[in-house]
Amino acid sequence: MGWSTHHSTGLIHYAPQHSYRGYTLLVSNSGNIAHLIDMEGRICHEWRSDEGISYGYLLPNGNLLLRTGPAAEETSFLSRPERNLVPGGGRTTSGAILELDWDSNVVWEYRYPFLHHDFERLPNGNTLVLVWKSLPEELATQVKGGYTDGSEPGQMLGDAVMEVTAGGEVVDEWRSWEHLSLEEDTICFLEGRAEWTHQNCLNVTKDGSLLVSFRQTDTVGIVDRSTGKFTWKWGPGDISPQHNPTYLDNGHVLLFDNGPHRRGVCHSRVVEIDPSDNQIVWEYRGDPPISFFSYHISGADRLPNGNTLICEGAPGRIFEVTPAKDIVWEYINPFLGKSGAGVGGTTSGFANSVFRAHRYGPDHPALQGRDLDPDRHANLNRLYSSA
Repeated sequence: MGWSTHHSTGLIHYAPQHSYRGYTLLVSNSGNIAHLIDMEGRICHEWRSDEGISYGYLLPNGNLLLRTGPAAEETSFLSRPERNLVPGGGRTTSGAILELDWDSNVVWEYRYPFLHHDFERLPNGNTLVLVWKSLPEELATQVKGGYTDGSEPGQMLGDAVMEVTAGGEVVDEWRSWEHLSLEEDTICFLEGRAEWTHQNCLNVTKDGSLLVSFRQTDTVGIVDRSTGKFTWKWGPGDISPQHNPTYLDNGHVLLFDNGPHRRGVCHSRVVEIDPSDNQIVWEYRGDPPISFFSYHISGADRLPNGNTLICEGAPGRIFEVTPAKDIVWEYINPFLGKSGAGVGGTTSGFANSVFRAHRYGPDHPALQGRDLDPDRHANLNRLYSSA
């Protein structure tokens, strides 16, 4: 894509006969509005939160489950020593997981000072949340890999997955560090030692297992929740690093391989892996490879018609490809969110980067009976839509 500040935004390309028709949900990283757009790139609905929206997705009832921006300083964790270890000095954490109804009213919330990246609503109504916790200092000193400049404190963060009820009670907790290997799970030498794993995804398989992604160690894995043990791990030497593994109906795993540590020319790709033999059975790369690259965030979803929706997160590009890798829909996010120089790569303080994007078909339960007429947002669409 390149990084020209003058390239077009909004809808770039649309081949209706080959696309999966539906509505795409996206949020500018660190913005406060979630947009639902149609295939022509027109805004059909919005959700807003004064606490910010870092990422969200639709529940079957039409509510938006989201992760907010950082907690306000007066209610955050400024006095807790872990703050100095959190990437961005705490700016990458979220103050809460919120559930908004169709009109942006908060109908459920869970607050915790070290929420980050991902969350999952379970069939029983409980919610899985991903949090940072301090590792025991004795363990932290034994973790291998990573670089140090001598300024790091003698602490290290680890990732935990907590299951919380509708009332906010924690009823289960999986601590990643209790099931990792000091010999196998080593930090990439290009990453720092403030964290062991930096889990950036939380997904659930058909049998209720956890599907996790560890950026620091270039690893994806499946965890049996009844034992806490890994039943499958893959990645070091094959991905560099990665985001958003999802479990497909055929038992394969789809993920976004960012590639900033790749040997040779840095480029991203989307790969589908068969966990039974660790073979890559499908992949998408740019042509030339460098034309498709996001060094952080990003994701990919397999659509019901077999196409794949790809979010090239850093430059805010969302596009759909066929199994034959033809691009049949392409959109550049025109909406800006607040950012630092390290988020989206800007120095202006704003960026159009997108953590993930999702496509919902017109028959999706969340959209039934909803007013999705883009004319309700006619003024905005005159500004942001080319349709």
